[in-house]
Amino acid sequence: MKVLVSDALSEKGIEIMKKLGLEVDVKTRLSPEELLKVISDYDGLVVRSATKVTEKVIEAAKRLKVIGRAGSGLDNVALPAANKRGIVVMNTPGGNTVTTAEHTMALIFSLARMVPQATASIKSGKWEKNKFMGMELYNKTLGIVGIGQIGSYVTKLAQGAQMQVIAYDPYLSEENAKKMGVELVRLDDLYRRADVISVHVPLTPETQSLINAEAIRKMKDGVRIINCARGGIVNEKDLYEALVKGKVAGAAMDVFEQEPVDPENPLLTLDNVICTPHIGAATTEAQENVALAIAEQIADYLVRGLVRGAVNIPSVPADLLPKIQPYLVLAEKLGAFLSQSHEGGLEQLTIEYRGDVAGLITAPVTVAAVKGLLRPILEEPVNDVNAPIVAKERGIEIKEIKSAEAGEFTSLVVLRIKAGSREASVAGTLYNRKDPRIVEIDGLTLEVVPEGHMLMMINDDQPGVIGNIGRLLGDNQVNISRMQLGRERTGGRAISVVGIDSPVTPDLLAKLKKLPHVLSAKLIEL
Repeated sequence: MKVLVSDALSEKGIEIMKKLGLEVDVKTRLSPEELLKVISDYDGLVVRSATKVTEKVIEAAKRLKVIGRAGSGLDNVALPAANKRGIVVMNTPGGNTVTTAEHTMALIFSLARMVPQATASIKSGKWEKNKFMGMELYNKTLGIVGIGQIGSYVTKLAQGAQMQVIAYDPYLSEENAKKMGVELVRLDDLYRRADVISVHVPLTPETQSLINAEAIRKMKDGVRIINCARGGIVNEKDLYEALVKGKVAGAAMDVFEQEPVDPENPLLTLDNVICTPHIGAATTEAQENVALAIAEQIADYLVRGLVRGAVNIPSVPADLLPKIQPYLVLAEKLGAFLSQSHEGGLEQLTIEYRGDVAGLITAPVTVAAVKGLLRPILEEPVNDVNAPIVAKERGIEIKEIKSAEAGEFTSLVVLRIKAGSREASVAGTLYNRKDPRIVEIDGLTLEVVPEGHMLMMINDDQPGVIGNIGRLLGDNQVNISRMQLGRERTGGRAISVVGIDSPVTPDLLAKLKKLPHVLSAKLIEL
């Protein structure tokens, strides 16, 4: 078996693969054309963030069996293409947690005391002692948007500096927040109260430009903003204008909308901006940790056939996989639908298996449901290996219930989530033993094809509601691909799930919510 290491990797990781019998070639800084020429010779590929594993690369990789990402992000790997080819994709989630959190705190301290600016001043031959009046962090309020693994560790470090920590995370329960010593608040309240704001959420359609002009207007005068998560979460144009006007006192960026950052980016011209070239995970310890981890995972798979840290393969015996695979897809879609349609903390997830499915091995199906539930809402990658661990860390109790009775269906999978007195549920089945369908949402019966862009809307069952929805979408050039309806009774609560060919903008979503008799509207991506 031959493995290509196309990005810089610790020598210890390379030695691990060689000792276990793999032939390893280290060829870094390959151009896309050079990678296409050589990839067909390899069974395994180890990358970091520099190498782009595109669909063309995967198509040319005739022997490739596994791709290992030394790190957590998989933005540079064409995962759907790898899935189609049956290539296992692995990563090392959690290996960069401490390092990225420490870098966040380093930027907070540097921004508060203007360390880079003062250093540049002295090196230019000046002694401008009175120019660099800083801000004391003691007793200041740090607002964290997203309490995942990194956000949680930033919390510990900030509390060690005697900062008060408030957080916005709709998927963290009050009980777990209290254990961490964190006050959970609404996002608008976080903007209003925080002296320093740090974002730790994934880049999704909902978090794109989360920090924009409207959000900044709600913040304290003189707020400081930190982004070590993903470029695009902070709208750089709006941030620039707020920095120039003095509404934002300073910003620290490790990530940008365009990377490498454009030298003409106006943010780079401001003295109250400090930045680093996406090095949140760049420490010797973190690099070695992820290198050793991915080397062991690659070797285990190619030499021993053991799967660890895979993001696209379930732990199911090969002979049972054809029967269980459709339920894995169904459960993950149900979880993703539920997490995007529900608001509030999560304390408990109950998965009910009814009918024939109850007689199968359900453990991997449960993992798929948990993975689907957590993936849309967390910054860190969630896969079949770490989904139960992440759920446990967040205090989410997982329960399974099995029953031979499935009513009018041969098999039924029901997901119920609970947080305090609030509950939400979604149920699904398979048509033709392979096609997933949602057949019930919060007790309302309907039939939904769970795929693509969808709008889920709760409304009063009154004439004209569906017409208003269709008219508004049409006026905004959003095409409806399908629409499914359900209601509890005539004139009561009703639900509509509208399949659309393109996602709606936040402005359009706000207009939908304001339509007569519409109670709520959510964009769901599956």
